[in-house]
Amino acid sequence: MNKFIETLKNIWSIVELRNKILYTLIVLAVYRLGTHIVLPGVDASKLAGLGSKNGSDLLGLINNFTGGAFNQGSIFSLGVMPYITASIILQLLGFAVPYFQKLQQHEGESGRKKINQYTRLLTVLISVVQGGAYLTLLNSQDAISDSVNRSVFFLGNSVIMATGTLFAMWLGERITDKGIGNGVSLIIMVGIIATLPRSFVGEFAAQLNSNGFLMILLELVVLFFVILAAILVVQGVRKIPIQFAKKMVGRSSEDLPSAGNRDYIPLKVNASGVMPIIFAQAIMFLPLTLFNMASEKGNVNGFVQSLNDTKSLPYNLIFFVLVILFTYVYTALIVNPKQYSTYLKNNNSFIPGVKPGEDTENYIDSLTTRITFPGSVFLGLIAIMPAIVSMFGVSSAFSVFFGGTSLLILVGVVLDTLAQIESYLLMRKYDSLVSSGKIKGRNAGGLQIGAGY
Repeated sequence: MNKFIETLKNIWSIVELRNKILYTLIVLAVYRLGTHIVLPGVDASKLAGLGSKNGSDLLGLINNFTGGAFNQGSIFSLGVMPYITASIILQLLGFAVPYFQKLQQHEGESGRKKINQYTRLLTVLISVVQGGAYLTLLNSQDAISDSVNRSVFFLGNSVIMATGTLFAMWLGERITDKGIGNGVSLIIMVGIIATLPRSFVGEFAAQLNSNGFLMILLELVVLFFVILAAILVVQGVRKIPIQFAKKMVGRSSEDLPSAGNRDYIPLKVNASGVMPIIFAQAIMFLPLTLFNMASEKGNVNGFVQSLNDTKSLPYNLIFFVLVILFTYVYTALIVNPKQYSTYLKNNNSFIPGVKPGEDTENYIDSLTTRITFPGSVFLGLIAIMPAIVSMFGVSSAFSVFFGGTSLLILVGVVLDTLAQIESYLLMRKYDSLVSSGKIKGRNAGGLQIGAGY
């Protein structure tokens, strides 16, 4: 405890760091305040049943990421999800379309600014489309006041929701520029954490009513070890050592910058992040749609019905396999062995014991394939962990924190933010946040080449 208090004092004593933390907290408070401002003409009392609160369907997932704003008819009902969608689309275009690939890899800062501009424009378009769909959903829930003109309601609130998304995106950019951590990621994290207290209190009350106090303790222990495992895999890397050569001039050697020095290429165990789970969830939402269509016609067989149950064995087996497949696909997209090999060759460096060129490319490719397997299996287990713990009596609302995108986002964002705070402490000659070693963010250390996440 003394060590913790001393660390807090050290953090507070650094004026720049203190100002960044306070600025971040104020901006996040503004965002959370906005999530409670209801759209004009919306009766929020009729939205109690809007979407699942357990995150097992698309509406529940969006509601979790927006901190409950989706189920409240808020001006921030869409949160920063349109911006995330636009970013993913631009990233995928960078793999498939030469123009965007050139912007990402060859045009440096100017290319990055163009991509950011395209992302913002696409965010506006997606916000308008998703906002219209959300307002249509509100209309189907009879949550619109009868005294409101429907045309004015749809037009005005479409603009308000798009503006709310852009404002939330702007708040995230302010945090990134003047605060601590990645702003957009912090906004998503705060939205996820906002649902935690209510979920935990509900689970605690339910277990106490059934004399399950030991069950609560067991759940917390399991959650603790799941978080530890997530941290280990998020930070896990396979370090490939590289060495910079010397240039021979006649019979003597001429030292190049960093000649003889060693660095390493960090191949991540989980290079794809949460993207495979997001893609797999998008695919698994299709059976839910087919189930709803078939239910209206009365043609529902047992297998299709089981795919509508996120706790069923067929659903989770297919989900698990899809996560593994998407992990390999996405890792193949973002880890380019040929790009690593070309970079090493152009910078007069090499992997000890491996010939430059094709041999280096094959070596990196084989290592990537081998370490991706345990990473993909772990990601699959994390994806179905909520369903596993639900089988042992954990409530659906609390089970989402045992796995899935929520857990990985929380772990990744917290690690990145703590790594930035620790860097300020170390620069001022203070002790690290941990007793030994130092905290590493998701992209910390080593020679970074190619696309990340």
